[in-house]
Amino acid sequence: MKIATFNIQNLFHRDRSNSKKAFGKCMSDWVKELDDLLIKNTQNSSNSDRIQELTFLLGFDKTFHQPYAVMRRRAGFLFLKGKNYSKELAANEITDWNGWVSLQTVPIQRLTTVNKAKVIADMDPDILLLQEVEDRGSLEEFNEEFLPEMGCSPFDQIFVVQGNDYRGQEMAIMTKRGFELKAIRSHVHDRDRLGNPLFKKDLLEYEVKNPSGTTCHIISAYFQERTTDINSTDLVRKAQAIKTAEIYYNLQEDGKQNIAIVGTLNNVPYSDCLSPLLRETDLQDITKHASFNVDIDQGKDATYFRMGAYRMGVNIKQKDYLLLSPELYKKVNVCGLNRKALWPAMKPMWSVYSTVYDKTLQASEHPALWADIRI
Repeated sequence: MKIATFNIQNLFHRDRSNSKKAFGKCMSDWVKELDDLLIKNTQNSSNSDRIQELTFLLGFDKTFHQPYAVMRRRAGFLFLKGKNYSKELAANEITDWNGWVSLQTVPIQRLTTVNKAKVIADMDPDILLLQEVEDRGSLEEFNEEFLPEMGCSPFDQIFVVQGNDYRGQEMAIMTKRGFELKAIRSHVHDRDRLGNPLFKKDLLEYEVKNPSGTTCHIISAYFQERTTDINSTDLVRKAQAIKTAEIYYNLQEDGKQNIAIVGTLNNVPYSDCLSPLLRETDLQDITKHASFNVDIDQGKDATYFRMGAYRMGVNIKQKDYLLLSPELYKKVNVCGLNRKALWPAMKPMWSVYSTVYDKTLQASEHPALWADIRI
């Protein structure tokens, strides 16, 4: 059984709030000013003149060769025009404000999506857990079109759950080669001590049966992301870790032995907020396994003594985990980390795909983790 986890950071389109701004302060100010003008109730010639100036500064005039409307196939920007080739902006006091519409999501480059598929094809897992998927339709299209292009057979079963985060950051599981998804349990309604949702996205329990009839229990987690209030963030994350550990204990008490906890925990292994899971249970991190396989860093920190992190290729700023119960851990054949589609901050650091020649083309800011287990 080969299991993998990958925070894929969306497939075709990504919510604007999840992306760093790609332009400077002046551009931000121009965009805000244009937004304010477009929603004004009062329409006059001075506003119209300023709108035309701003559209020129923002480069919208470069799309004038298009006769009707332009919209990227998988979300993105929508630019509206009249039914002629005139270069007159439709936004003025006579024709109303219908110059352009900015959608909440931005498109992901096709080559970036290809690189996401390459990572999954290289691992070729039987069970794949994904974080930050925009919707089921996108995942099905990715499964049927992009994975076969990379020589990877599509997954047979796909399940996507919408959580408490409404920015298109859903969690998913995909299985193939006779691995059957038998049961699913969501913790989307679990509450903290103040009555708020404990998991900002979700915590999911999966029961998967392999072709030989053995059942595995997989907990897919996504803990609180870092915010400006670090103390508050850590408190939330610790509460999430306590709940996850409680679910793990309950499975063990019910006689379950083949248990894995995977996903993005959003903090380093030595942090206090993850201690209920990493130090107060018998779970084992695959990055500590003798067979753990990853490209060795080639950067100037490669020989640095800090916990052997760079030498082994495991960054000490680890956020993603594949944790196994002792029963599964001792059955691991080989395990590893795939970061060939992750852009190094300083080059050369590790080998990347030839199609990742720019940071904007990296598959994700997260590496993928996998383990091949005898079961």
